[in-house]
Amino acid sequence: MTEQAKILLIEDEELSREPLTKLLKAAGYAVIGVESGEKAFQLLALEQFDIIVTDLFLPDVNGIDILKKVKERSPLTEVILITGHASAETAVKAMKEGAFDYITKPLNFEELQIIITKAVEKRQILNENVYLKKQLRDKFGFSNIIGNSAAMQKVFSRMKRVANTDSTVLILGESGTGKELVAKALHFNGLRREKPFIAVNCAAIPETLLESELFGHVKGAFTGAIRDKIGKFEAANFGTVFLDEIGIMPMHLQTKLLRVLQEQEVERVGSTKPIKLDVRIISATNVNLEEEVKRVKFREDLYYRLNVIPVTIPPLRERTEDILPLSMHFIEKNCLEMKQPVMTIQKEAIEILELYHWPGNVRELENAIERMVTLTDGSTITEQDVPTNIREQVMTRVTERGIDLAKTVSEIEKQMIIEALLLAKGVKAQAASMLKLNRTTLVEKMRRLGIENPG
Repeated sequence: MTEQAKILLIEDEELSREPLTKLLKAAGYAVIGVESGEKAFQLLALEQFDIIVTDLFLPDVNGIDILKKVKERSPLTEVILITGHASAETAVKAMKEGAFDYITKPLNFEELQIIITKAVEKRQILNENVYLKKQLRDKFGFSNIIGNSAAMQKVFSRMKRVANTDSTVLILGESGTGKELVAKALHFNGLRREKPFIAVNCAAIPETLLESELFGHVKGAFTGAIRDKIGKFEAANFGTVFLDEIGIMPMHLQTKLLRVLQEQEVERVGSTKPIKLDVRIISATNVNLEEEVKRVKFREDLYYRLNVIPVTIPPLRERTEDILPLSMHFIEKNCLEMKQPVMTIQKEAIEILELYHWPGNVRELENAIERMVTLTDGSTITEQDVPTNIREQVMTRVTERGIDLAKTVSEIEKQMIIEALLLAKGVKAQAASMLKLNRTTLVEKMRRLGIENPG
């Protein structure tokens, strides 16, 4: 850790600066020593430092002014002040301006080294937090939700409009369509991106525990409540609570949730003391809440509170043009995880996937692709590698509809080859390259399909 830390030492007295620079270098730090604020600012304009150790009183500038400018340019850089005129007032002012710590003259090098070690550790933690937050933003960016279809473009448009608001969002869609991914994208691209995102699957928590999980409890509220516990809403304060499968929430908890939305406060189980909150609520369901309202299974007033901004994710069967990019994404993801070259997938295999109904939506497709990548021999996924249940269901549907799948595939293949040959002006090698085929494979397909070279 210390080997990577870059320190700028600003000390006008050479008799102090030189030996201190040597001691810090000997301790494993990369150190540059300068004698004035002017030279320090010149260096700071050219490079970044992890730690700045500066005398409070310099001939040309005050150490507090250095601290202010450093924090403006590089907020993560930690500043340690050296002073021979220690006072409570100076220390308080320095800490308010963002100083990490201060040390008095005559210097105790061991004490300074301890302070620097702590500052480096803090800097490292802050850097890791920045990196992790960037990773989250990248992972849950809008661009990582794959969908070229017109239906998904409408979803993206709605998401971008509401991400930077505090509006309550209700995400609607069948199981497996990616509702939680949309919720995370809304949070990590929104105003509260630096604050917590807490997801609660209402269907996965027993009804007897759900209230305590959501709202917390106080010691003695019920058998087993041996200490106070904060709920998900308190944990998410200033951030976002994502309530998945909201449609199954019991009526008595719906009433309590309604109060949270109306009053922006929560009461722990066993307490009458309200706790003020500032949270954004995003919820999701795969049930028809309007029908649940009619059946008196869901509160009408809560429904309207949750459904301020509806975002409906279409099922995969209604956006078959997204199956190819989704498949390629999942193939690449699984191959990278398995540390193997990225596989390709034959057009015939994609055509079967596009004809399948996908009751489990994107989640089912992801699982199917993982199975194919794992079990396929070689570097290409063929139609024979598509799971048997998918192929059989596709053939059943095709047969019921009176469609000859093999004939249809052959006709599409024939048309694509003819178009490639025309573009290549009859040059088979060039046409084969366009189709990502070997020349011999193209010639064989031309023979089988009865294609004469149009060039």
